[in-house]
Amino acid sequence: MDWFYALIYGIVEGITEFLPISSTGHLILAGNLMGVPWPKDVKDTFEVVIQGGAILAVLAYYWRDFVQQGRDIGRDQPTQQLWLGIIVACIPAVILGLAFGDVIKANLFRPSVVAWALIVGGVIMWVIESRKVQPVVHDIKNIGVGKALMIGVLQTLALLWPGFSRSASSILGGMVLGLDRQTATKFSFYLGVPTLGGAALLDFIKSRDILAQIGLVNVALGAVTSFVVAYLAIGWLLRFVSTNNFKGFAVYRVIVGIIILILIATKVLSNTSLA
Repeated sequence: MDWFYALIYGIVEGITEFLPISSTGHLILAGNLMGVPWPKDVKDTFEVVIQGGAILAVLAYYWRDFVQQGRDIGRDQPTQQLWLGIIVACIPAVILGLAFGDVIKANLFRPSVVAWALIVGGVIMWVIESRKVQPVVHDIKNIGVGKALMIGVLQTLALLWPGFSRSASSILGGMVLGLDRQTATKFSFYLGVPTLGGAALLDFIKSRDILAQIGLVNVALGAVTSFVVAYLAIGWLLRFVSTNNFKGFAVYRVIVGIIILILIATKVLSNTSLA
């Protein structure tokens, strides 16, 4: 069954990584509902590594932009400012991840924590989308290092509270800081490249022996599935935000959060830690 678990994990990761509904939360729930029998360290590492597939989807989707920016970065100040901002925005997540990552995984990776993160995040999303505020930033090259750092700080909500969603915190944070919805979404994609890509690569290098317990072929299956599904999800989300707001995602989050709490209360869903 390892190949089946890898396939489902890859699909869930690909769909949820860039939508503002929490990939970590949905992976925790998927593992709980499927009753995945993998040891804790295998499951932890696998979930991080297959994020690499989703990050490769961003690189594939924006490859023309990245190639052009690579050519321009030595002489174009807006491009330099964009990537300086992205690097600076990653720093809070790196610091908190190194300091508290293991503690958070050990104590907060539970369905009830995810449920409340989904609900609270959904309410915040609805409130932000209900504001009548005119955005002032319409291009990721105009975000500036200060705003990028603030978005990076807000992004850590997803690390500190599993289920809140890295995409949701970075996109909503960007909107609060004056980015329009499309620009905030695109910056969230860009920000995920070093943030998640670095974590996935590091875990793979450090934990190849652990992953060998389920077979590197299954790891590749999960990562490739994540890549394909994430590529489709990126295109869909960009088309969606061009004509829609995030209130539908807010409703989805609240409904799913309530369903999880009901399943826990009725003992259908275990509330044990899945880290």
